[in-house]
Amino acid sequence: MRPEGFDYETHSRLAGPFAEPEPGPTGAYRVRYRSLLAREPHRIRAVALMTLAPALSAVLLLYLLWPTHRTVREGGERWLVRLDAVMLVSIALIMFFMLVNVVAIAHAAMVARDPVPVPARPGTRVAFLTTYVPGKEPLAMARATLQGAVRVRHDGPLDIWLLDEGDDPAARELCAELGVRHFTRKGIPEWNTREGAHRARTKHGNYNSWLARHGGDYDFFASVDTDHVPTPNFLERMLGYFRDPDIAFVVGPQVYGNYTGSVTKAAESQQYLFHALIQRAGNRYGAPMFVGTNNAVRITALRQVGGLYDSITEDMATGFELHRRRNPATGRFWRSVYTPDVLAVGEGPASWTDFFTQQLRWSRGTYETLFRQYWKSFFRMPPGRWLNYTLMLLYYPMTAVNWLLGVLSCVLFLWFGASGTQVSSEVWLMLYTDAAALQVGLYLWNRRHNVSPHEPEGSGGLAGMAMSAICAPVYLKSLCSAVLRTRGRFVVTPKGGDASPDRLSTFRIHLFWALVLIASLAASVRYGHTHAAMRTWAVLALCVTFAPLAVWSAGLLRVRRERARAGAGSRRRAEDAGAAAEPGEEPEPAFATTTGGN
Repeated sequence: MRPEGFDYETHSRLAGPFAEPEPGPTGAYRVRYRSLLAREPHRIRAVALMTLAPALSAVLLLYLLWPTHRTVREGGERWLVRLDAVMLVSIALIMFFMLVNVVAIAHAAMVARDPVPVPARPGTRVAFLTTYVPGKEPLAMARATLQGAVRVRHDGPLDIWLLDEGDDPAARELCAELGVRHFTRKGIPEWNTREGAHRARTKHGNYNSWLARHGGDYDFFASVDTDHVPTPNFLERMLGYFRDPDIAFVVGPQVYGNYTGSVTKAAESQQYLFHALIQRAGNRYGAPMFVGTNNAVRITALRQVGGLYDSITEDMATGFELHRRRNPATGRFWRSVYTPDVLAVGEGPASWTDFFTQQLRWSRGTYETLFRQYWKSFFRMPPGRWLNYTLMLLYYPMTAVNWLLGVLSCVLFLWFGASGTQVSSEVWLMLYTDAAALQVGLYLWNRRHNVSPHEPEGSGGLAGMAMSAICAPVYLKSLCSAVLRTRGRFVVTPKGGDASPDRLSTFRIHLFWALVLIASLAASVRYGHTHAAMRTWAVLALCVTFAPLAVWSAGLLRVRRERARAGAGSRRRAEDAGAAAEPGEEPEPAFATTTGGN
């Protein structure tokens, strides 16, 4: 789905014009890069902002934890002294995570770079893949994706494949109509296992089955999700980087073509920091994250790690495995490339239900990578690459734990008066406000690197920041599930305009925390625990919990008003038609004038 009025053509060439693939020091071509900071006309100001933001966060951390500021209770209750200690640890961790977050953003802004594109080597054998799940995804959407794939240009053998999970007769007919090849693993037991590379009813199982049957016929495969329509220059802009023999995969940004509803707009804005900055920072270490929505992959590299990894987020887990392995042909670590070129336009979550489901799955996949794979990277991954992955993987758990600790601190103070530190409200507010302002300033400065063709130039991305805060309780639920080892499962996000309906139960996680915070604020009035900082923190957290419910309620109210206006208009037209009718004539039905007789 591509809405009108957006310049997709220009955004498909953000990395710049093609350059000649010049050989590197060893004789073979190596991907070259351009630093984003080097192109910044006000580099001194930018570096000052990137330095001051972490520095002031560190000052705030030290101020709150300064030994003379710690709470000392003379003859206090032992249980209250212990709660003070819990408060001190909570505050320390909250401020430390805040520092790590701003350091990660500043670091990414300093090292972010774009690859210099080169023409693809002619004659390479390429398969273009997308999947289809009958009953979960509309066939019309698969048609749009395949029609886009058929228009993709490549100077060499190119086959378009539909990987049909259900061997649907209508899908076979569609493939025959478009000249697309059809593949299914249905009915083959060894390709429909309970666990592992060929797990049944999973995306990675579908891809790995195709890889086992047809992978040897091609040099590379390119793929998009079923809801993503590729641009005609998709392969031209991606495949050139594979001239470098150590490039395992190339990925591009994810944008949402159904850019209409408030949830979808905010969801794309939330992704800005990852696709505009974090992935570009990955280029510095040759290790951008593998993103399954649109990519190109060297088949020999993927086969070396046994295909796509068995995980709820198979793309990130597979990329992690590749980045800690070496290319047997060169002895060097496999590398990847992130291009800012927008080469596919997809669909995003159109309801809060679908958005929260998506965020639960993404965060759960990150936790699985942390618990199952991350320890394998020690001493088996270059230090810079290890640092880059560490900063990426820590985002979800830090956000989740920060939410828990923030609410815990509010509860301990507002109910019991526990206090880890004794500081002036005015000084705390001044330091916290300045640190937060610098963080927001760093965020806004980096908006100039936004790759979205949908967000207006110069927009602040406030909806994205709000969306990140709203997701914190969701990430905490996902973390608890991962720690308790409850089974995570892949849920196909409804596509093709068929969004899951929102209900009050959609917001049950947020409503639970809202009740906790409301009860704590009421307790603070009852017991006289009135420190301004803690009350402010509780009120801000309460706003976060109510925000999605408020947006949903406002949307329902708007729809009802529109329906009421439409109904009133229909009645007026019916009355006018009746008044205009001649005596003894039947008035023409009103719907005939409004629907063209359909």
